[in-house]
Amino acid sequence: MSELENCSGNCAGCQEECDGGATITLTLDNDEVIECQVLTTYTAAGKDYIALLPLNEQGINTDGEVFIYRYHEENGTPVLENIESDEEYEAASDGFDEWLDSLEYDELVSEEEVQ
Repeated sequence: MSELENCSGNCAGCQEECDGGATITLTLDNDEVIECQVLTTYTAAGKDYIALLPLNEQGINTDGEVFIYRYHEENGTPVLENIESDEEYEAASDGFDEWLDSLEYDELVSEEEVQ
């Protein structure tokens, strides 16, 4: 399990409070510390997940890699858990892809409304 050290936003109801720029610091199993931007929390196959964009020292993501973890809260504290099975990872990835697709759809609709 990755350890969540710091969340710069209120993760309760993360969709509203954390999306759009909040960052958290993860300590990976190999003790590597990585700052990540919270992209979204979402539900897939009946479980909650969080998508994180790892950032370099300059605060940017250079490779497009996204970390996906199982997500829940205990007493208001966010808890991230590794996804252990290929089947669960596939479901979580599909849910993230659906979220990305909805963003593209929302952008298209917004562009059409402007024209």
